[in-house]
Amino acid sequence: MTRKRKAMPDPGPGPELARADRMARLAAFACDVLGHEFADLALLDRALTHGSATRQPGASYQRLEFLGDRVLGCVVAGLLYGQHDEAEGRLTARLHAMVEGPANARVARAWNAGPLIAMEPVSRGKGLADSDNVLGDVAEAVTAAVFIDGGWAAASAFVTRHWGPMMQSDHPFLNDPKSALQQWALKRRLGMPDYLVVNRDGPDHAPVFTVEVTVRGAPPASATGKSRQEAEKAAATLLLKSLES
Repeated sequence: MTRKRKAMPDPGPGPELARADRMARLAAFACDVLGHEFADLALLDRALTHGSATRQPGASYQRLEFLGDRVLGCVVAGLLYGQHDEAEGRLTARLHAMVEGPANARVARAWNAGPLIAMEPVSRGKGLADSDNVLGDVAEAVTAAVFIDGGWAAASAFVTRHWGPMMQSDHPFLNDPKSALQQWALKRRLGMPDYLVVNRDGPDHAPVFTVEVTVRGAPPASATGKSRQEAEKAAATLLLKSLES
C-alpha cells in the first residue's frame, strides 16, 4: 500500500524575493510619486525604514532625518525669501509652518508613504505608520536621500515640487488644529507639542484611539478618534481652545 505524501505548506516568498519585490516597489514610487530616479535605491529604502524594523545601527531613517531637516529648511527659506517681501519675523513664522510636524506629514501622506514604511507589525498596529511624527520624519529622511543621491539641484527641485504648493495661498493648512497648536507653542518658545497614544480599544478593523497632547507649562488635553490622526486633531483642538481662553 502506497502512502500519500502529506502536502507541505507553502513557505511563501523567501527573503531574497521579498527584498526584490520591495526594491521594485520603491523604484516605481521614486519615479512615479517622488519624481526622482535614484542611482542608489538603498538610500530611499533606508529613508522608509522605521527604527523598529532593524537592529543595525544607521539602518533606519534617523540619521537621514537629521540631514533632511536642514536641507528642507534651507530650500524653503530660499523660496520664502524670493517670493515674500516680508519682515524676518513673518518669514520665520512661515518657515516653521512649512517645514515642521504636520506640514511635513501632510506631504508624506500625499505620497501615500505609510504602506511603504518598513516597520514591525506591533508598531504598525498602533497606527504609527500614519502618525504625523513618523510621516514627518520620513518626509525629511526622503529629502536627505534625494540630496545625497542627486546633489543640491535635485534636492532643491524635489522640495520645490512637493512643498512649494503650500506657498500658493496664505497657508490654508494652518487651519489644521495641530498646525495651529504648533504655531501657538513655537511663537511662545514652548517647543513642539507632544502627542502620546494613551489607549487603544476596539477590534483591529475598527480601533478607537485615545491621544493626550501636552505643551510645556500647560495641563494636557486628551480626545478619542477612529484613527490616531483623528484623535490627535481632536486633542489639539481641545488644548488650543483651553490655552486661548
